[in-house]
Amino acid sequence: MKKIQLEILGLSSSQSQTGSFALVLGERDGNRRLPIIIGMFEAQSIAIQIEKINPNRPLTHDLFKTFAEQVNVSITEILISDLKEGVFYSKIMCTDGSREFELDARPSDAIAIGLRFGVPIYTVESVLSEAGIILSDLEEEEEETEEMSVKSTTPASTTKESLSQTSVDELNKMLNEALEKEDYERAAKIRDELNKRN
Repeated sequence: MKKIQLEILGLSSSQSQTGSFALVLGERDGNRRLPIIIGMFEAQSIAIQIEKINPNRPLTHDLFKTFAEQVNVSITEILISDLKEGVFYSKIMCTDGSREFELDARPSDAIAIGLRFGVPIYTVESVLSEAGIILSDLEEEEEETEEMSVKSTTPASTTKESLSQTSVDELNKMLNEALEKEDYERAAKIRDELNKRN
């Protein structure tokens, strides 16, 4: 079974399902994309890890990592292994040093955990050929242009403008408040503004 390495390309609100998000994975050495619809909690957990935000309290995926480390189990890779009737299946590949084993998981949970361990994400050809989307070079350019125009017209740009006129002390206070409320999206924007100034 030949494995194909994937990387996370984006995470956005799902247009088709309210309260859900689209996680877009891309073939590392190719032009195919694999969109997977995931829940809000998992999307938040993935976004927090991508943005390197440390929540005040551990999320479920953080707890899994801590537990695995305490019992000397490490994760070696994530494999999106199958697609049946529109549902993706994945495995978390583990080792305790003497034996290797796998855990069944939803792809969203597996990816959130995999990110915390810094391991590669793979799929197989059958999944990518069935659910993957091929983008031509022209479509990729159009997509990048659309993303740039969407970013510039969203309310987030207004938020960035107001953040840029806020003092560092005030930003630190706002960051702590956002973390306490577990509003990680806002915390990421505030953190980005603080990083720009340092």
